[in-house]
Amino acid sequence: MPEVTTRRAGTREWAGLGLLALPTVLLGLDVTVLYLVFPSMAEALDPSATQTLWIMDAYGFFVAGFLMTMGTLGDRIGRRRLLVMGMAAFAAVSVFAAFAPNAELLILARALLGIAGATLMPSTLSLISNMFADVRQRAVAIGIWATMFALGMAAGPVVGGALVDTFWWGAAFLLAVPIAVVVLAGARALLPEYADPQAGRLDLASVALSLAAILPVIYAIKHAAAHGLDLSTVILAVIGTVAGVVFVRRQRGLASPLLDVTLFTSRTFSVALAVLLIGLVGVGGTMYLVTQYLQLVEGLTPFAAGLWMGPPALAMFAAAIGAPLIARRVRPGLVMAITLGLSVIGYALLATAGTGDAVTVVTGFACVYLGLGAIAALGTDMVVGAAPASKSGSAAAMSETVQELGIAVGVAVFGSLTTALYTARMTTPADVSPEVGGRLTDSLSGALSVADHVPAQVVREAQRMFTSGVNIASAVAGVAIVAAAVLCLTALRHVRPLGENQHDGTEQR
Repeated sequence: MPEVTTRRAGTREWAGLGLLALPTVLLGLDVTVLYLVFPSMAEALDPSATQTLWIMDAYGFFVAGFLMTMGTLGDRIGRRRLLVMGMAAFAAVSVFAAFAPNAELLILARALLGIAGATLMPSTLSLISNMFADVRQRAVAIGIWATMFALGMAAGPVVGGALVDTFWWGAAFLLAVPIAVVVLAGARALLPEYADPQAGRLDLASVALSLAAILPVIYAIKHAAAHGLDLSTVILAVIGTVAGVVFVRRQRGLASPLLDVTLFTSRTFSVALAVLLIGLVGVGGTMYLVTQYLQLVEGLTPFAAGLWMGPPALAMFAAAIGAPLIARRVRPGLVMAITLGLSVIGYALLATAGTGDAVTVVTGFACVYLGLGAIAALGTDMVVGAAPASKSGSAAAMSETVQELGIAVGVAVFGSLTTALYTARMTTPADVSPEVGGRLTDSLSGALSVADHVPAQVVREAQRMFTSGVNIASAVAGVAIVAAAVLCLTALRHVRPLGENQHDGTEQR
């Protein structure tokens, strides 16, 4: 095959990457900032256990639901234009969220933030694919992009804790405003516009089918985790599955599909997506539980808990930067498998920690984060690199869909599992009122809210029950990560080191 010469990126492209890093960091922050903001927010808004989970994961659910639509919309109206529109909307809704007076409106704001965020994520990644045509430069750029998202996720708890301690819980949402100002001011000068002239019209029936496929299935998972397998769960799962089948069949018959399903014929594309999904499910649920542990079991303030999350953040940052560099000499599948193996050690530490074991918990989570940094950088590059340039929007949307979906499902499944284990085993003293008893058995935060009305040993027992739930959830997540590591070793062993004998980015994909 003759070598293909591609234009190398210059100063404007690298400066544009710096600009794209801002919304990328913001999106990462918005995924995790509520983990340490939540206790203060819960005190102010007093959400129920169900409302709590919706506040935490409504953002990720709606991002996942609309990513395919927004990725395709960007191909039609222009990726830079969609980024600008989405950035303005994200800032406006963030202000709404910051001043939400009750849990219901905050859930609505989080859902709207998810829709706005869905415009940003595929725009940033697909613009990078347009700006960096050279395979080696693209790998570096995507590694930086993944690092920025990982940095945002890692910094979220620290930033959230600092803002809560200094101002109030709503201040965490206002971070979007100055970032939006900078992005809107520099977009035209630094970012190219790209729209596919052959994209055709947006198929609204496909949009409706994609939402009908994703959202009911997500809700069914959430409902089953909280209430068990019942008729509602089955009906929702069937609706989502049927809609998904119809959606795929419709895409195969369209000249300009919402999702190019032929991308899944690439083994690299499909396996990398699967690894990203499994990894993010484990990380999303574990982060939610670890931050709750630090505050509700160890009694740390939001800011102090955020500082304890510093070492895991550094571990993820190092992996996100280092993995692409190592993968220039070592096969990416092996790099991902090794770092996921370190994650398994972390899950084992979390599965054996008790109350008063903050060091063990943070050390374990740092190991978990090592795996996340590597698969976020290398997995995303595999997904985007497996697709031709004309389909980078679809590939970017799918990469972001599985990552956001993974985090949201992780919070829903492992958060609900821990809560279910807690409520099943937590008992109440005979001499407390029904209202106090209900608080004790509802959640650990509920038990702490009535700590003045029960003996101290009852509160300590509630903390032990919660920690035991964290142990079991971490063990389940660790088993899944073992499967992901094996998948990297077997199904991705054909992927060569980055930049090795790759001219058009698709030869080994």
